[in-house]
Amino acid sequence: MSYGSTSSVGRTNRRHFEFGRTYVVRPKGRHQATIVWLHGLGDNGASWSQLLDSLPLPNIKWICPTAPTRPVAAFGGFPCTAWFNVEEFSEDSPDDIEGMDASASHVANLLSAEPSGIHLGVGGFSLGASISLYSAICFAYGRFGDGNHYPIHISVVVGLSGWLPCSRSLKNKVESSQDSARRAASFPLLLCHGKADDVVLYKHGDRSTEVLRSSGFRDVTFKTYNGLGHYTIPEEMDDVCKWLTSRLGLDGSR
Repeated sequence: MSYGSTSSVGRTNRRHFEFGRTYVVRPKGRHQATIVWLHGLGDNGASWSQLLDSLPLPNIKWICPTAPTRPVAAFGGFPCTAWFNVEEFSEDSPDDIEGMDASASHVANLLSAEPSGIHLGVGGFSLGASISLYSAICFAYGRFGDGNHYPIHISVVVGLSGWLPCSRSLKNKVESSQDSARRAASFPLLLCHGKADDVVLYKHGDRSTEVLRSSGFRDVTFKTYNGLGHYTIPEEMDDVCKWLTSRLGLDGSR
């Protein structure tokens, strides 16, 4: 199932971004969780929706949006689907707060329509993983990067082959209040990275994990895979399934 989206997800002080089509994978069993899954650079929601539909997770509803098409500095300004503008694929890249806020707000809006009592989560691959991790930061901090209130309660975040944006300011945000520190300390994150990744180098995934842990995120799981490049494999997705089942308390019921 898919539907279009023209949401600017912007309050009046935010620039308008035109998001693409959203694909939804309905739960095959009792609905216990909804996860927004974000694709990588130049991709769309359709490709990941097909993979997610095949996973043995009958209690999860997957929402797979498509990023806006925008010029990307890493490609010399060539336009493609991207959750935010990026100059290099690492935590050293300048942070496009405006673009990240727009995408994280779009994710929050998609999840805000879910029924009460449903666990909410965000996951993604590559650039999508970075927005997933950024959503975890916004949730812990209680605000988007522009200072607007973060409106939903998310339970888990998964990031595959990505990196942590805003790493330089993370510790200050987590320590800004007791509530932020408490939310960060108890928030479950799963990061996965291939040691042969030649797009987002393994060292950036490793470094992102270190920064999260040293900034007060105590429940971070980091899975690594020898020989894995910038793509996913069944072993990795098996680990994702097991982790989500455990952390969300999924019972597999149909």
